[in-house]
Parts: sequence; structure tokens; C-alpha cells
Amino acid sequence: MSSPDAIAARAAPPVSDPESGFTPPSADGLTTAEAAERLRIEGPNTIGAGGRRTNLSILVAQISSPLVLILVGASLVSLVVGDAVNASIILAIVVMSAALGFVQEARSEAAVAALQARLTLRADVVRDGTVREIPIHDVVRGDLVVFAAGDIVPADGRVLEANHLYLDESSLTGESAPALKAPREGNLDPAVEVDRDGLVFFGTSVVSGTGRARITATGARTSYGSIAGRLAQRAPENDFQRGVRAFGVLVFRVTAILVIAVLVINVGLHRPVLDSLLFAIALAVGLTPELLPAIVTLNLTQGARVLTGHGVLVKRLPAIQNLGSITVLATDKTGTLTRGQLALVRAVGIDRDDALEAEQALELAYLNSHFQSGFRNPLDAAILAGTPEPADLGTYRKLAELPYDFTRRLLSVVVQREGEAPLLVTKGAPEAVIARSGWVREDHTARSIDVAEHARMAALVDGASADGFRLVAVGSRVLGQDELRAAPAGAAAAGLQDADKLERDLVFEGVILFSDPPKSGVDATIAELARQGVALKVVTGDNELVARHVATEVGLPVEGILTGEEMRGLSHPALVARARRTTIFARVDPDQKLHVIRALRDGGAVVGYLGDGINDAPALHTTDVGISVDNATDVARAAADIILLEPSLAAISQGVTEGRRTFANTLKYIRMGTSSNFGNMLSMTGAALLLPFLPMTPGQILLNNLIYDASQTAIPTDAIDDDVRAVPARWDVTAIQRFMLIFGPISSLFDYITFGLLLLALGVNERAFHTGWFIESLFTQVLVVLVIRTRRSPFWRSRPSPQLLAAVVTALAAAVVIPLSPLGTVLGFSPLPWVFWPLLVVVVAAYLALVEVAKRRFEPHG
Repeated sequence: MSSPDAIAARAAPPVSDPESGFTPPSADGLTTAEAAERLRIEGPNTIGAGGRRTNLSILVAQISSPLVLILVGASLVSLVVGDAVNASIILAIVVMSAALGFVQEARSEAAVAALQARLTLRADVVRDGTVREIPIHDVVRGDLVVFAAGDIVPADGRVLEANHLYLDESSLTGESAPALKAPREGNLDPAVEVDRDGLVFFGTSVVSGTGRARITATGARTSYGSIAGRLAQRAPENDFQRGVRAFGVLVFRVTAILVIAVLVINVGLHRPVLDSLLFAIALAVGLTPELLPAIVTLNLTQGARVLTGHGVLVKRLPAIQNLGSITVLATDKTGTLTRGQLALVRAVGIDRDDALEAEQALELAYLNSHFQSGFRNPLDAAILAGTPEPADLGTYRKLAELPYDFTRRLLSVVVQREGEAPLLVTKGAPEAVIARSGWVREDHTARSIDVAEHARMAALVDGASADGFRLVAVGSRVLGQDELRAAPAGAAAAGLQDADKLERDLVFEGVILFSDPPKSGVDATIAELARQGVALKVVTGDNELVARHVATEVGLPVEGILTGEEMRGLSHPALVARARRTTIFARVDPDQKLHVIRALRDGGAVVGYLGDGINDAPALHTTDVGISVDNATDVARAAADIILLEPSLAAISQGVTEGRRTFANTLKYIRMGTSSNFGNMLSMTGAALLLPFLPMTPGQILLNNLIYDASQTAIPTDAIDDDVRAVPARWDVTAIQRFMLIFGPISSLFDYITFGLLLLALGVNERAFHTGWFIESLFTQVLVVLVIRTRRSPFWRSRPSPQLLAAVVTALAAAVVIPLSPLGTVLGFSPLPWVFWPLLVVVVAAYLALVEVAKRRFEPHG
């Protein structure tokens, strides 16, 4: 059962409320006027927290990242120093990337809203003495609600009438068995297990039976609303957000150092302070990776389109990159590892190999499931589907029934054939049947149970349980005529007071074994996740034996098992240590799911969590990647980052691959952009200090950046190598900084070599110098993409995408054609001596070769 904290809102019995003037309603329910007044004062029965994000909140999320703010600042600086064109380009890139992200996420939110519209939206209430159907959001405190099978409970309430009323509360409590409801006297506390039998909770559903309840809490004041309210709290920073923040700090730090260094050097050379400051700031603006938001957004939108084709709806675009970073995937087993449908495996008698004993146990189980009139649970369905109908079924008639309850954990029916004595057939928990058995079916006769027989029965049950099967035991007893009067013929159900008289001295017939079969292909998917470096951890309310059995069936190696009871005795640091080496968390309540997720994250893991219930929402909100399914509760879908159109590990595995492709391509641009920009800034700084003229005019620099940036927009289409796909993608800002400090100076070195060749070897004038460096700069910047886009060495072992290759060729052609065209004259270019071109080939080839050597040292496993 869930812990007391699992149901945070406390449903109190209806009492007079002097402050509001509300009084308990009559048996006729509220009047229309009373209901309208309560609706006006307390508001509609809706959950605000954790709902659909507004368009404004989605837009703000697009422009609030540190890098976007840095770029906006860079554009303002450009505007201050008089470079309005560059400022406009940077702002245009920011606006474009924000618009792309906004459109994608707004569409996803709309799709989720469409999924939420599938929920039942009306309820039957008593108003003015008659039952009428009203929208759920119009239900108010004090309403009398009428329930029937299939209804959604519209708010928290207290049971007034119940006729075999069973509710599915699994989405709230995690319990798979339906809860039997009945009226109870006195003050009821939802934190007390026995009191919960007299309460109903918003968002749960009626499985069978009928009843009435008085509403005690609506909207955010319900148990559901309390959990949804946690979603309004700020979610912990996820792996993607930590990486972006750290990278933004790196860019800011390097920019600050560059500004100070250039300013000090210029002042030391007795140059005007204001001009030196403006020049230093302009160089710093050039260091910012202005295309990064657009590259990231293009990567993410393409990834979202790919995942949509695999049945994955991406609500928040950064979740794609987070999905590629996960090292742990936590999930329940039902519906994910297994089909979520129990199947009958076999029956076993006391003599395990006796087929006739097993056949008789199955036939009696069939009679019990066939004739019982209460809630037909999955076990009954599996028995009826997996057992041949007895040939003489039509000769039986039902005399009475003792319905199931969670105290006895038994269900019995009394049946009779013409000319025979009445037969009691009991089915239920093995320990409950054994406790009421005085005989055991062996060698086709009933034998009295002695110590040895009792040990054999216990061993039979323990052995089947240890194998991970769900068990139901079957017992029977022939009734006497006096007992038949205790269970009147034709009665729908004998009173529960007759249970102890009838369910005694049973003949133990055997046990029925059930299992939830593994999903087809799930073993291959688990193996693929393992190859991807993702550890699968099962977080379930089932017992550890069943969970281990399922893990064995699907090929999941079990390193360790931790139960909810054991967790209660652990401090958080101890849980962090245990969680790392635990594969199965069994018999955990909803609150413990959240503790498991926190422990895994605090242990350094990037965690994806798959959940679909109300009680899963806090964990979905806290984890790095929250994953839910389209038929989940609406609060779970609201908390999730990604929605699966069907519960499938294969879809998640595909998402991991796509996330890694997205992250790898983003990292390619970051590495190339920061190292190239850093190298250019070093070159520009040195040239400004050593040359009597600017190394390039502002217009030429702008054109150079435009051509280079245009070529980089094809990066989102690029393929990634198998070795990159095989490991979780993590932000490593230290590695990015090291890459920038290694490859930036290499780029700058060859710029200086080009300066020397142009001035000393070729003796060109200022316009030709501008032309030569413009071409060399673009060739080195664009072609190095092919080298550092892959860890493999030599780089041609990894093929770029056709789109990226085409973009590279187009950029190189532009670098050559534009200076030689009439536009080149307008931009200040001039023809170069023919010897420049072979020298260019040598310089570029030497540069790429040195980068290749440096890459081998930087990426030793390529």
C-alpha cells in the first residue's frame, strides 16, 4: 500500500462550514442555486498546476537560455560600436531559432491537449432531487455523485452507499488490485488504510458495482490536485540545462579574458583607450557562437520529426538531447517489459506430475470464475480464456456466493448438479486457502492433512512463488443440507457472516499458476539498451520474486534487489550507494519511486523515467527525462517531456539513438565554432597589432561569417559514427575548452603563415591581402569540418551526409567565385597571383594534416 504521504490531500467528512455558510446536503443533493453559489466561491473543479503550458511560457523558454542571452548582448554591443548589420544578423538568427522551437513545442502541447480530451468529462450528480449529468468541472463540494461501472470519480468524496463497489486506484496508490468501497462511520483519514475503504479519490475509476458518494474536496484540494501541485514547483536542473549553463559560463569567461588582454596590450602600446575598448569588445562579439541556437533548434526539430515516425511525441525539444544522455532508464515492468495481460500457465496438484489432479483443480477454478458475479479480475479472465469449458457446465446451477474481500482474500461459490449435494468451490490467496483446508486431494482421494502434508503444500506454494508466478489456490467442500440453508438457494450472495461457517475444512485441490508474458522482442531491446550504455532498472509495486522472474525471462541481468521495506531503513546517502548497484526496486510505494529517482540522480546518473499514473507525476517532474504514454493520466502526461503512443522500450531505444545523433551534431558545431572563432580572434588580434591595415574589412568579415555559417546549417543532417552512438552523450565543458585551446591556435598558426606568404613571399597589396586571407580562412574553416566531425582517423573512414558534403563544396565555390566576380570588386577584393593557388593547396593540406594529428591525441580511441 502507499505510504501516508502518497495521498497528500486529506478528505474530511462533510461538516458545517460557518465561514462559508455551507451545510451538509440533504439526501436530495444540492439545489441548483446552492451548487452555483459554491462554484462561484470555491471555483471550478479543475487542476491548474502541471497543466498545459501557455504559448507565452513556451516562448519565454525559447529565449531564456544563457547562450541566447549572450547572443542578444553581443548584438547590442555590435549596435553600440556601429555594426548594425552584424547586430541585425545575430538577432535574426536568435528570432529564427526561437520561432522554430516555439512552433514545434506548441504543436506538441496541442497534441497532448488532444490526448487529454479523451478523458471522461461528465459525471452523474443529484441536483434538486434528480440525477443529472453535468461537466466534471461543475462538480462542487457537497454534491451527491452517483457511480456505475466505467465512471471516472470526479472529485474526492465520502462513500454513502455501495453495492459491490470496486474502484481502480492504481494510478493514485500503485496498487494493482481494485479497492472495495463501503460506507464507514466517523471521521475518515485517507492516510489510514482502513479509512480509505470509505473514501473515493479524484481521477480513479469504477471497475464494477454501483454507489453514491458525497464530495468533500474539488480541484486543487483533492489528492490528485495535491500531487499535480508539486508540478508547479521548479524542476531540478537536468543534464542538458547544466551543460548549456556551463558552456555559457565558458564563453563568458573566455570573452572576458580576451577583452581584458586586448585592452591591456593596446593601452600598453599607447593607443587610444576608447578605440582599444571598442576593438576588444568587437573581437569578443566574434567569439560568440551566434549560430548555435539555430543549429540546436534545427537538430532538435529534425529529431522530433524522426521520433514522431516511431510513435514518440516530443513535448519539450531539449528532452531529445537529454534522452541521448541517459545512463539509467527506470520503469515498471507491467506493460513495458511484459504484455500487461495475465496468462494461465498451468495447474499443479500436491503431486506435481499428476495430470488428473491438475485437471480437476482447473475445472473447479473455472466453475468459480464462471459463476462469481462480482468484479471479474484479470485472474478470472485468464482462467476462463486458458481453460477448456467443462463439458457438463450446463448441468450446474449456482446457489450462493461469498464475494471476495481483502480480509479473507477468498471468493467462494456454491454450485449443485441435479441429484448431487451442493459443492462449495473456493478460490483465493494460497495461504488463505491452506489455512482453511483440513484435507488435500492426493491420488484422486481426499486425505487428512498432517504435518508432512502441510509441509508439502507449503513447499508447493513457495516453489511456485520463487519461480515468479502469480498463484491462486483452489479448495472445495461438499456441503450438508443444514449448511445449504445457511446459504439460501437462489441467493445472489450469502452474507459475509456465513464465511467462517462455510469456508472451513476444505479439500486443498491445488494451485493455478499465472504469468504476465514478456513482450515480443523486449529481450533484444534490453540488449540494445545495454549496448547503448543504458542500465535498465525496474521500479515496481510487485514482490521481488515476481520481478526477478520477469527479469530472467526478458534477459535482464539482476545485480541487486532492494525492497520498499528495506528502503525505509536507509538514509539518503545510503540509498544513493545502494541504488547504483540495484536492478530491481520491489514493493515500492509511490513516494519511494521519487526517492529512487533522486538517489539515482544524486549518484551521478542521467535518469529517464517511464510512468503513467498520478503517483508517477512527481518522479516524472524530477527526473532528467520524463516519459509517459498516451493513455496515461493527464497529470502524468503534463509532467512528462516525451509521450509514447504505445508503451515500448524499442521506441525509447530509438529515442536514445536519435538523442545521441542530435547531441553529437550539436557538439560538432560547438567544437568547430568555438575553436574557429577563437583562432580567428587570435589572428585578428595579432594582425591588428602587427599590420598597418585591417586584415579584412568589416564587410568582408561579415561575408566570411555568412558563408561559413550557411555551410554549418547542414550539420543537423550529418550521420554519426557507431562509437558515438554506443555511449551516453554528456556535456563536458572542460573537453570543449581544451578542444578550443588546442585547435584554435592551430587555425591561427596557419593564418599567420598565410599572412607571411602574402606579404613576404608574394608581396601583395592591401586589397590582395584581404582577398588571400578571405579565401584561406574560408577553406580552412569549412574543410576542417570534415576532419573533426568524426573521431575516426583518417577522417575519410567516416562519410559525411550528402547534404553536409554539398554545403562544404558550395561554400568553397563561393569562396573562390565571389572574389573573382564583379561583386568582388564592390567588396574590395582584387585578383591574386597564380602562385597563390598552389600555395593555398599546400597550406590547407598541411593544416588539415596537423589537425588530424592533433585529433588523434585529443581523441585517442578514434
